[in-house]
Amino acid sequence: MTDELLRYRDVTLSYDGRTPAAERLNLQLAQGQALALVGPNGSGKSTLLKSMIGLVAPTTGELAVLGGRPRAAAAHVGYLAQHDHIDLEFPISLRQVVMLGRYRALGPLRWPGRADRDAVQEALERVNLVDVAERRFGDLSGGQRQRGFLARALVTRPRILLLDEPFNGLDTPNRKALMQTLRELREAGMGIVVSTHDFELAHQVCTHVLLVNQHQIAYGDIHEVLQPEAIAETFGESHDHFDTHSDLVAHPHPVATPDKPLL
Repeated sequence: MTDELLRYRDVTLSYDGRTPAAERLNLQLAQGQALALVGPNGSGKSTLLKSMIGLVAPTTGELAVLGGRPRAAAAHVGYLAQHDHIDLEFPISLRQVVMLGRYRALGPLRWPGRADRDAVQEALERVNLVDVAERRFGDLSGGQRQRGFLARALVTRPRILLLDEPFNGLDTPNRKALMQTLRELREAGMGIVVSTHDFELAHQVCTHVLLVNQHQIAYGDIHEVLQPEAIAETFGESHDHFDTHSDLVAHPHPVATPDKPLL
């Protein structure tokens, strides 16, 4: 089993097969690495994530997920979308929401068994929500619901985890809890790709970064690539996002490692 999880070589992605949404993409991801996708709205980040699960096909170049076609690897990829819709009035518990992530692997006419229940419990423990597992999903806080959706993405024990703007709207406690969970998953060997505007998240969770604005601007080690000049090229020198976070780029937070955890 190779430790290479993703490989893009001169890839161009397009929704309609003609108009590029993101082009000249060259990157790779190995076990235990986390990649931040950073760029303005409409830059191609969500398209890139969707290509990793086979929803958008490359028009040019070579794309491999776990050494093969994305759709063939989909069972080993967890995906937390930017917008996930569950009727908050529906009488379903958090535990049942997490169990929904097992149904695709179960297939038709099969009921969850002991292995499925164990996987749900493990995922709830991973996101530290065991104590509210039986509560109605709609009664949870927004941050708890987001962590519940993460547990649903983890319940199949994926080798790759994809997250699209996972920190939008989270309060500080849930934000810290989610970052800690992502660091632990990375340190355990999972590959993580996260689309984000959040430089603090990128520095505290990720090992690598891809700067993109409809084409690849820079890719590599996060401390080498996420620098003011590259950020200015990505967002524009007068962009409010760059101005707001320029101090964080200049003085980045360290990435936690097993022998050097963040305090």
